[in-house]
Amino acid sequence: MKDQNPDVLKAIEINRQTWNDRTNAHYSSGFYDSSAFAKAKNSLNSYEINALGNVTGKSVLHLQCHFGQDSLSWAHKGATVTGVDFSETAINKARELSAELKIPAKFVSCNVFDTASHIDKKFDIVFTSYGVIGWLPDLKPWAQMIATMLKPGGTFYMVEFHPIAWMFDYLEKPAVMKYPYSNKEVIYEEYSGSYASTESDLNSKEYTWNHPLSEVIQSLIDAGLTIELFAEHDGSPYNVFPEMTKKGDLYYLENQLYPTIFEIKATRS
Repeated sequence: MKDQNPDVLKAIEINRQTWNDRTNAHYSSGFYDSSAFAKAKNSLNSYEINALGNVTGKSVLHLQCHFGQDSLSWAHKGATVTGVDFSETAINKARELSAELKIPAKFVSCNVFDTASHIDKKFDIVFTSYGVIGWLPDLKPWAQMIATMLKPGGTFYMVEFHPIAWMFDYLEKPAVMKYPYSNKEVIYEEYSGSYASTESDLNSKEYTWNHPLSEVIQSLIDAGLTIELFAEHDGSPYNVFPEMTKKGDLYYLENQLYPTIFEIKATRS
């Protein structure tokens, strides 16, 4: 990782330990529903499938893949997939799941910023989704890495929770708007459980960084990518914010005052 700021490196290491601790609890949780995944071999939502369509024969790099359900979903749809995550425990679980379900995929454990140093190939698609960029202190090297990993004409696609949602402190009940939209400071939180295992005795320690949409989009543009799609959506595939109601396949905030999801599709020239 190029940023050798000791405070940032310490924060990332604590985050890595938290994700190592979470992996087994997440795998057995209802949120990830491993038994249903084993039957359907699909954890992808409508946003991702609609955006990328038929991936048969295409190479896909999945960034921050956790234990690989989405990676294996793309592989089951015919793609050649490589998943990357900084949690060794998650990557080991992904490899186990790949072998168990007989869905071939490659999994690499490394800091996402260092992906190009660990994988010596280019991809048709680079993919990342839901709760990923908040763990990154700086999006410029992230975007540069994405451009490096794409073939000419390749596609980058992300779908992510909207930055307005991260203006709230969810440890408060009810949630309180606490952080500026363009918050520049690292946010530290420590609490029991996790989004996927709320009743567990996990001790979650998290250092996160909020990124406004302008930062996300400009970082990709500065890396040489051309934005083809940008969209914001009220509906979330996941019930992760307070007082959400399910309508069809998606969850919506009670008052719907702001979007909960955004998506970006870009290409490398």
